[in-house]
Amino acid sequence: MNIFGSRRRNGSSRLTRPPLARATELFLEGSYAEAEAEARSVARTWEWRRNDSTAPLARQIVALAAGAQGRRDEALAVYDELLPVFGGLFGAEHVQTLKLRSDRAQTLTALGRHAEAEAECAAVARAAADGTDPGAPLLVAAARNGQVYALNAQGRPAEAEAVAREALADPGTTERFAVVLRLGLARALTAQGRHDEALAEAERAAAIHGDLPEGGQGRLENGAIDVVTATVLLNLGRTAEARTRATAAHTTCLSTFGPTHYRTQEAATLLTRIPKS
Repeated sequence: MNIFGSRRRNGSSRLTRPPLARATELFLEGSYAEAEAEARSVARTWEWRRNDSTAPLARQIVALAAGAQGRRDEALAVYDELLPVFGGLFGAEHVQTLKLRSDRAQTLTALGRHAEAEAECAAVARAAADGTDPGAPLLVAAARNGQVYALNAQGRPAEAEAVAREALADPGTTERFAVVLRLGLARALTAQGRHDEALAEAERAAAIHGDLPEGGQGRLENGAIDVVTATVLLNLGRTAEARTRATAAHTTCLSTFGPTHYRTQEAATLLTRIPKS
């Protein structure tokens, strides 16, 4: 999915660096404050250009970075402001508009508004499945993953399992999303008391993740595998192993995302549930 919009050429017809390239690189590196500052600068520079997508796309990165820094209410407010803008620029069913809705749904989940997130993810997945854009399959997988997470959070693991398995069977699901979907499936299975199956899924996710290139979006799964695996091990009564994995998850999330990120907080909460031997 191209958040940069169309490429631009200078007078010598040489390709120029997209205006949002640096902000996107910083975000993917986990430098969220720097990414936000860069995106805000781009938005200010380009905001006067009417019917140009650069400033709105820059503000989308601002929302993503603000959410990653724990300022979720602020991120949601930016998403809400951008929804009609994206609809006017791209159209309601365009992949960029649907991507914005998917990002907004993740913020709803982080705010604990799981029923709203579930409904929005389901709607985005349906709309993207009907699209022909090359980025549509990736968006379908992202929305289904959000739906799985929201269903698990609402205590509906059987439904989460069904959605995860459907998404994993889709040939358009990439290996990166296979990782997070298998983690969602593991959560659903252990919530149903099927802990051995859950551990097998977590181990499959770890194996896939180990084969992915380092850096980029793959780093966003850092810590998630250890959190899920530790949860399953705790449910299996393997408390020493669970504490080791939960500690590793918390350390990784602190260094990767910082103390306010929801995954860091999840790892910290999990540690409090594991008895010390």
